[in-house]
Amino acid sequence: MKNKTIGSLKMFGLSTYESMVYLSMTYMISGTATEISLNSNVPRTKIYDVLKSLSNKGFIEIERGRPLKYHIVPPSDVFRRYKQKLLDELEETEMNLNYAYESQLSKIPAPIWLIHGTDRIIKKELEIISRAKSTVSIRMGFLFEGESKFLKDKFKNLLKKGIEINILAAEYCYIDDKKIDVLAEFEDCGVNILKADIPFVKLIIRDGIEMIHIFSKFSGKKKNVVSSSAIGVWNQYEDIAKNYDDRFFNILNKKMKKN
Repeated sequence: MKNKTIGSLKMFGLSTYESMVYLSMTYMISGTATEISLNSNVPRTKIYDVLKSLSNKGFIEIERGRPLKYHIVPPSDVFRRYKQKLLDELEETEMNLNYAYESQLSKIPAPIWLIHGTDRIIKKELEIISRAKSTVSIRMGFLFEGESKFLKDKFKNLLKKGIEINILAAEYCYIDDKKIDVLAEFEDCGVNILKADIPFVKLIIRDGIEMIHIFSKFSGKKKNVVSSSAIGVWNQYEDIAKNYDDRFFNILNKKMKKN
């Protein structure tokens, strides 16, 4: 427990000694340098530098006097501030890395990749969706088991950024002999989803410039999806993606007018 807490505090940029002192002070609330040194097992030769550093970082406050007295800043205040800082830094890093990644993609001739295995296919779907700047268009003839949870988590983040998500979906499908109510899975997640007679394939297009087509073998009268046979076709030819996206919106607009 103690080691785990110290490890978490280090994520906020604290040294081992600083983490030990702050953890110790959560039990003490306040104390002198001598008291804190004894309780935290941080050497007296180091304690003043450690306390000064913690004060500069906003983890403790110093009360002037003889001797100096040190008071802990409540963990809820510290964590709220540092969690937001970490999130901001992570988002900035993600944005910079994605920019570098996408700028290099644009220099590579746009080939077509084949992706095998449901885990890899879902991962690629989420990767493509995460790059969306304005729209995500999905023709959803089937879902893999558990896939909707990953998609809904991603949709939630995109909707916060004002990205438009439109889905034309089959009402239900069978995957490895289990029935999945496709429409019901996405009822309350804020996306625009309409029932449609979708063939037993899946298509995801982002911004009309990148897409993935997923196919699978089917068996029996229910056309049960055999997930082990699934294959994804990742396509970065913009002309092809735009053509599919235009057709998607033609169908979507007709259905919306009809409804």
